[in-house]
Amino acid sequence: MAVPIMQAVRVGAYVVKQHLTRRKRYPLVLMLEPLFRCNLACAGCGKIDYPAQILNQRMTVQECLDADTEAGAPVIAVAGGEPLLHKEMPEIIRQLIARKKYVYLCTNALLLEKKLDDYEPSPFFSWDVHLDGDPAMHDASVCQEGVYERAVAAIKKAKARGFRVSINCTLFDGADPKRVATFFDEVMAMGVDGIMTAPGYAYERAPDQEHFLNRQKTKQLFRDIFRLGKGKKWRFTQSPLFLNFLAGNEQYHCTPWGKPLRNVFGWQRPCYLLGEGYAKSFEELMADTDWDAYGTGNYEKCADCMVHSGYESTAVMDAVRRPWHIAKVALFGPETEKPMVPEISLANQRPAEYVFTQHVDAKMEELAARKKPATPPRVNKVSAQPETAAAAD
Repeated sequence: MAVPIMQAVRVGAYVVKQHLTRRKRYPLVLMLEPLFRCNLACAGCGKIDYPAQILNQRMTVQECLDADTEAGAPVIAVAGGEPLLHKEMPEIIRQLIARKKYVYLCTNALLLEKKLDDYEPSPFFSWDVHLDGDPAMHDASVCQEGVYERAVAAIKKAKARGFRVSINCTLFDGADPKRVATFFDEVMAMGVDGIMTAPGYAYERAPDQEHFLNRQKTKQLFRDIFRLGKGKKWRFTQSPLFLNFLAGNEQYHCTPWGKPLRNVFGWQRPCYLLGEGYAKSFEELMADTDWDAYGTGNYEKCADCMVHSGYESTAVMDAVRRPWHIAKVALFGPETEKPMVPEISLANQRPAEYVFTQHVDAKMEELAARKKPATPPRVNKVSAQPETAAAAD
């Protein structure tokens, strides 16, 4: 089992409690993005296209802890940018683990071997290493040769030290199902605890706009991969129903509030993938966001999205409502032969809005205002009075 039993029990109890209290919207995973700076420049990434002044910003330890307090989610994914560039990351992780939160630290692993001594194995902690396929696939994805080799070396050292390690595999248009299936076999043989996989999201600022999958291609790709994986016991860190969704067997709608994001701008609306606005608090994010304006069928930017940050929570909530269904999918795996469920209509989706520059300009103004020295108080000079004749005497 990719997710430890105790974690599954505690998260499951949390979800059941939300249902019993009839809480309509609640977070399942807090996405923490303490910095945007990265030591790679992947062609499919839309997270690093910021001026240097913004890339140099960091969330403090206290800001990260406050975000956890506000959201109250049982699981925290720390992403970026590259989190290991953050000098206070070891302290952030220690404090979150002390709160008994299940923490996944996402990394490209270039600094992992160097930083291993700063962390300790814990049932509440897992490394989540970015690995998009075999050496050729991954190095092409991150636009740098040799990264796969360094990441695998770091994974093996982390496992030897007793850490839990999962991989995060993002797939793009042109991926070969047989190569992906072989890669999954290899990482299982490597001793990796679990696989998290999803199609890449079409970030509007990503340099490469030609290799993002549409929904139909996504479903067919994952069907072909899962068909090849029958009986191989691949371990995934995701809900079986989310995998079933990827294979075209569930007509899910997005649950963007299930994985809220806190970054250097604030609480991002509406989700980890889209920066359409920012709230000052988690309460404001939940209360004032027009959730119905987003999601496949509602908004052009969401048309082809099938990413776990929006749909994993939907799958988990469905599992509570239909426990017999998840039991069947967990036992037999995603369906790969029957007709796919009908696609969501895009007929009434609203057109995309492009607000990236607006938010960047606002942040730059804020940073400039912080640096501007305070105006000193005005002092009226009193001219010296000439000595009187009497004083001169």
